[in-house]
Amino acid sequence: MGKHARILVADDDESIRKILAVILEDRGYTVDTAKNGKQAIELSKNNFYNLALIDIRLPDMEGTRLLSSLRETVPRMRKVIITGFPSMQNAVEALNKGADAYVTKPFEVEKILKTIKEQLAKQQKEKKFSQDKVTEFIQTRVKELEETKPVTHRKPK
Repeated sequence: MGKHARILVADDDESIRKILAVILEDRGYTVDTAKNGKQAIELSKNNFYNLALIDIRLPDMEGTRLLSSLRETVPRMRKVIITGFPSMQNAVEALNKGADAYVTKPFEVEKILKTIKEQLAKQQKEKKFSQDKVTEFIQTRVKELEETKPVTHRKPK
């Protein structure tokens, strides 16, 4: 996926939103930003995102609560928690509530880019797996229907 993936950045710190947007857009990603959880949810209702970078502490809700809301609007989106308050408890809670990765602030640009690339690759594998399963189901179902189809004999003319 990589290029042209859509990324949502949800962080209350305007400088972090702007820096991430510039870095990611320079790498070919399409980026939208949200300053709080409510704005992130609204954006996700109206747009498809491959990945979201979510601050663990937003002004209107915890990032872990936003994880659940985003799972409802864009179920296959990869979600990465970013935090300036790293702790084992935060990491475990984030992963238990649906985060796919956890990155601490201040983050190194190369580390966050690597995490994004890895998460997008995992998303592509999941998509391929899902497509293969649907194809397998359809092929199996067609065979079942062909075998149960009543045989009709025509009378010779």
